[in-house]
Amino acid sequence: MTAMTGIGTVPPPTYRANEFVAYEAECKTALAPLLAGLLDMAEQAGWNRRTAASTLMYLAAQNLTATRASASAASP
Repeated sequence: MTAMTGIGTVPPPTYRANEFVAYEAECKTALAPLLAGLLDMAEQAGWNRRTAASTLMYLAAQNLTATRASASAASP
């Protein structure tokens, strides 16, 4: 697997997490161009854009589940 290069960086939030609406909107604004770039790369590699987007949703959900499982296992 090769590392992704040239996509960019994720800027830090300027809102606190408890300012949920602004925090979430800012996160969407920060991640949208990165996601578009990743989907462009997948499409250029020959993947169907819809399949790549669906796979990213699956992987994101799987990552959340794995993260929660790890946190639960680490709790006493």
